[in-house]
Parts: sequence; C-alpha cells; structure tokens
Amino acid sequence: MSRASSVALKHPPVTAPSEPAGALSPFPELAPFPELAVAIERDRRRGRGAQSNASGRYEAEARVVFDDGWQSLEDLPPFKTSVTVDTARKVITRNDSPDIGFDRSINPYRGCEHGCVYCFARPTHAYLGLSPGIDFESRLFVKPDAPLLLEKELAAPGYEPRMIAIGTNTDPYQPIERDHEIMRGILEVLERTGHPVGIVTKSALVVRDLDILSRMAKRNLVKVGISVTTMDAKLARAMEPRASTPSKRLEALKILTEAGIPTKVMVSPIIPALNDQEIERILDSAAHIGVPEASYILLRLPLEVRDLFREWLMANYPDRYRHVFTLIRDMRDGRDYDSQWGTRMKGTGPIAWMIGRRFEIACDRLGLNKRRSKLTTDHFARPKAGSEQLNLF
Repeated sequence: MSRASSVALKHPPVTAPSEPAGALSPFPELAPFPELAVAIERDRRRGRGAQSNASGRYEAEARVVFDDGWQSLEDLPPFKTSVTVDTARKVITRNDSPDIGFDRSINPYRGCEHGCVYCFARPTHAYLGLSPGIDFESRLFVKPDAPLLLEKELAAPGYEPRMIAIGTNTDPYQPIERDHEIMRGILEVLERTGHPVGIVTKSALVVRDLDILSRMAKRNLVKVGISVTTMDAKLARAMEPRASTPSKRLEALKILTEAGIPTKVMVSPIIPALNDQEIERILDSAAHIGVPEASYILLRLPLEVRDLFREWLMANYPDRYRHVFTLIRDMRDGRDYDSQWGTRMKGTGPIAWMIGRRFEIACDRLGLNKRRSKLTTDHFARPKAGSEQLNLF
C-alpha cells in the first residue's frame, strides 16, 4: 500500500537568507534533509507558476509533504483549481498610498489562476491561512455578490465618485471569469450609474465585454491597460503560465483601440537581465497597432514573493540567477526590495535610471503618451437605495 505523509515543524521567521538555503526550500533547518524540501514535483504543479507551496507566514506550524519510505510521492494528485465563495460585505477597497493614481479599487476574486510567479499580490493569501505559492493560483475565492454590493455602496448618501481601479491586485479576467462573469456584472453596474473605471489585465477575455466598454468609452468612463511582459512565448508560458499569450494580448489591445476604447500598454514588470531588453520591442509593437499610452513598473519582491521568484529563477534560468539579483539590488539600494513610497515602482540608482531613460526615449520616438485620456465623473447618477420606494409614475 502506497502512502505519503506530512510533518509539522515550528514555523521559521519570515526573513530569508540572501542566498537559497538547501535545495529550493525557504526553511534553512531543512537543508540537511532534501526529502523534506517544500518544492513540489513538476508533474503535480504542471501549468503553475510557483515551484513550491510553503505554509503561510501566520501559521503556527509549517507542514510539508515527504515520502515516508513507501516511495509514494509520485502517486499524489496534481493541484487542481478550486473555487470558494467569498461572502464579503463590501466590495470597494480604499487606500491612501501617495504614489498611485487611485484611492479605491475592486477585486472580484482573491487569488489568481494566471500564476504569474512575480505577482506582488501573492502574500495576501497568507491572510487566509493559505500559501502564497501554489495555493494562490489554485485555491481561488469568488465574490458572486460583488455587483449587488457595488450598487449598494454607490447608493450610499455620502459616496463621492472617483475612478475605481480593477485588476490592481488580482486579474478580473482570469480564466474563472468565463463561468462566473463577475466582472461583466460589475461593468453593467458602472455603466448604468455612469461611474468611471480603469481596468488592468493580462487576459484577452476583456474583449468579451467590448459592447459595454464601447458604450462607456463614448462617455469617457473607461480605460483599459493590458500588461505585456515579454514577446517571448516560451518565457511568458514559464513566467505567466495561464495568462493569455503575448500575441493574444496585443490582438486584444488592437481590438479595443479600434473600437475607440482608450488603451495603454503596460511593460510590467521589467526584470533586469530577463526581459528588460524587450522594452523597445514591446512599445514598438503596441504603437504599431495604435495604442496611445504606455507605462512600466520594475519588478517588486515583497515578503514571500522574493523566495518564490528566486525558486522559479533557479529552476528555469539558473545561469542568470546571480546576475538578475545583483541588478535588482543595484536598483533597490542594496536590498532585494524597497517598499518606500515614490521609489518602489521605479527603483533608484544608475540601472533604474537607464531603464527609465530607455523607456522615455522609446515612447518619445513612437509618439506614445502625447495624449492621455481623462475619465469623468460628470455622468454619475446615484442608484436608488434598496430600501427606497419606487415611484409609481
């Protein structure tokens, strides 16, 4: 009879050494015992971005699967996507960060099946008692009441309309949106109430809602940004395994632009020595199809994302590992990440400066960012509160 066991260990601190400890494990005390490493077998994580599934940092114990002598690890089933209903009471999230252009956002889903290994939202799964690793991309949460909750919040007497950002944490057009259509329901509410929205995605599924987006665009109520990280399909598949291919994203940008919807190509994140050489190529491809705006963000490695990205880099591009992290630290004042407002998106130092100048020169040459669309709140019509009696005539 074959079986696999698990072991509970006292959870180590969140901090990690500057170099990988033992195999690919973030737990230094497991280094002498490679059989206890948290790295997941390739077949079990096929189609996933993360290489491991370490316990969340708030858990009292760290649990790892290991072969107990019956050689049964290969019998464990692959990770399958599960969806759980999130019974949120509110759907609009507020923020007061001084270095981003919005103060409110909506996340129709928690977790993201796209599996982008560099995703800075991964650490949020630790708040749910889950792993920022494979759990983040396989154990998803859906908010089916999001459209109703949104309408209720917009109807509040004190609500003041400003652009709502969607897709800033997890992608609203990830694969499960095809079945749940939460994002479409949200757009229907925003169109009906004349409320502006800015959308960020890596999915060509956004063109499904072309009808709503086109109508909203005529009233300056919507803007869509699509992230194109690389033009290399192989790199994209390894780094963003379940997101749309680069060619599909560019095709979506073309369709949206031709439909009169304000669009932006986002070269994000830029990873030194991995995709930074593609900046000009991505911008040129976007400008060629009529995209008027562009932006970029440097790779961000907060909390668990650093170790997950390190594991992925060691597994896929081991020859570039030291070079990539040397450049990252050159742009983060000697650290793997600097969360300081104002510099966290662009970095500091000569390497970061050079990337910024390359981006600006390319945009100037291609005529990008010469005009910027501005959304309006002039059309906002507060919906009737649910308890308000309807007029008879």
